Amino acid sequence: MARTGTDKQPHTPFLSRPGVRRLTPFVLITAIALVFIFQNRANTEIRLLIPKVTMPLWGALLIAWGLGVLACVFMVRRRRDRHTRRPDV
Repeated sequence: MARTGTDKQPHTPFLSRPGVRRLTPFVLITAIALVFIFQNRANTEIRLLIPKVTMPLWGALLIAWGLGVLACVFMVRRRRDRHTRRPDV
C-alpha cells in the first residue's frame, strides 16, 4: 500500500533510535582514543620484524587503532552474514 502525506509515524527521540544507540559507544571510545593518541607526541623506536623505525608515538598508536577498527568491522560483517543466511529447505 502506498503511503500518503497524511500517514504519521510515531516520533522516536533521537537518542533512543537503535542506530544511534549502537553508534554512541563507538563515537565516545573513538574520541577518547584520539585524544590519548594525539597527546603522545614523542618519537619512539619500533621494530617491524627486521628493521627499526623511528616515528612519532601518535603515528604508531593511530595505525594500531585503525587496524583494530578494521578488525572489528570485518568481524561484525562476518557475524552478520552468518546469522542472516538461511538454509535452503
